[in-house]
Amino acid sequence: MLEALLFASAEPLGDKELAERMPENVDVAALVGELQAAYAGRGVNLVRVAGKWAFRTADDLSFLLQREAIEQKKLSRAALETLAIIAYHQPVTRAEIEDVRGVSISKGTLDVLLETGWVRLRGRRRTPGRPITYGTSDAFLEHFALDAIGDLPGLEELRGAGLLDSAVPVNFLVPQPNDDPDLAEDEDPLTDQDMFDAGILTGDDDDRD
Repeated sequence: MLEALLFASAEPLGDKELAERMPENVDVAALVGELQAAYAGRGVNLVRVAGKWAFRTADDLSFLLQREAIEQKKLSRAALETLAIIAYHQPVTRAEIEDVRGVSISKGTLDVLLETGWVRLRGRRRTPGRPITYGTSDAFLEHFALDAIGDLPGLEELRGAGLLDSAVPVNFLVPQPNDDPDLAEDEDPLTDQDMFDAGILTGDDDDRD
């Protein structure tokens, strides 16, 4: 039953969702562990992404599906840098992103990231101007095969992968990422008008008079 549920689902399923569909008093965690072990050496593996479970092609066989994969447009360097800053510094405002990058970013860069579904609007910072704060989404975790945002590489991993200059300052630190869905103490929730202006809420589902 568990195998069938995971196989048929178009989206990853969490422990709670699985438990709701299974008979009472079933140890879902134990069954998932058994299923994961059974698929460990096969062409399809049961993996945990964004805190949920899904079947994925085994990493060492992904080359077989390259011809079937939809070609994705590559993000610009500015978009990649912005995405990385949001992932590690969230919740973060546009001004804070620009401060980290050292250069300004265009509205189009943030729009592209929002369209991918990897970045989401979180709230408004309680500072002058009440700027919007940004964070990553579950779709970001799923795309990059991360169980949690804390699985993002740290300083030593980034240096080992050659993504950091060997001459980085001794006191250089990589922030501990945190994508807690609850608003921070200095954040206020977004209004319908905020969502409408961002194109997330349309006139059809807008309840304003």
